Amino acid sequence: MGWSTGQKAPDKDGSFVRADSAFRNWITRDGAPGPTGKGGFQAEVGRYHLIVALTCPWAHRTLIYLRLKGLESIISLGIVHPQRTSKGWSFHPFPGSTEDSVLNTEYLSDYYYQADSDYQGRFTVPILWDKAQRTIVSNESADIIRMFNSAFDEQTKSTEDYYPKQHRNEIDKINGFIYQHLNNGVYRAGFATSQCAYEEAYHDVFYALEFLESQLKRRRYLISDEPTEADWRLFPTLVRFDSVYYSLFKCNHRRLIDYPSLWEYTRRLYHHPHIQETVNFTHIKHGYWRKSDRNLTGIVPLGPELDFSLPGETESSIRSQ
Repeated sequence: MGWSTGQKAPDKDGSFVRADSAFRNWITRDGAPGPTGKGGFQAEVGRYHLIVALTCPWAHRTLIYLRLKGLESIISLGIVHPQRTSKGWSFHPFPGSTEDSVLNTEYLSDYYYQADSDYQGRFTVPILWDKAQRTIVSNESADIIRMFNSAFDEQTKSTEDYYPKQHRNEIDKINGFIYQHLNNGVYRAGFATSQCAYEEAYHDVFYALEFLESQLKRRRYLISDEPTEADWRLFPTLVRFDSVYYSLFKCNHRRLIDYPSLWEYTRRLYHHPHIQETVNFTHIKHGYWRKSDRNLTGIVPLGPELDFSLPGETESSIRSQ
């Protein structure tokens, strides 16, 4: 069902098509309208609630920004069960998940119906919820991370900017390439329903990985000397690659660990302050390897064993070099 996987019906050629997000409002410092949607969502302490699945790479982006920008005391957090049910994402008990503390509901879908009683779309994560207006601000991860990047800086006194003006054109350009070829490319491969569509996506994925490997031989991060939005949008895909996409999604030309520069880069990001706590491989594996058309038995693999601490290079040691 499209609402549970976040896609429209496959194209006639068997290609996976990701659906557009339904809610595109923005939190701004003064409540003025953002680039899309309507205004009225002012940055305030305690007003907003983020709901994520630790399984999902799109939701993972928003959790990364919640930690990077020190928003834990500003925005409350809900974490769903890693496996979707026939009714979609739930708040059923699972280690690392939470009960719903806002609507006191069992299923994520109730948030969508609270926001729009006639809602007909998919019940996807992440959701950024407004407790004051009792509605969804946004369910588009790319927008949410940009809100988090700057909207609450007056409250947190944060000076970190992961979308600096001098690099925005470069960031937008590489974001588009990585989204099409890799972030969404692995899904185009994994959800393809024809050989032709699968092979096209497969080649896109490994073209992107080869390109990024060549770029990262010469630099530590994609754009500048410090991580930017482009790095944090790429990281959730890379950290899931060997555990999920390589085997389950048939992206099995090479593993991430077979790309020396990409593997070192992924570990470098993993060791950035607050990032390790956003990665939960138990949720990732149980979410992706649940019983489905791609895994009929529902058996969750124990491997691969990936040591993200090797060769022990942490952010503090990097900065001292």
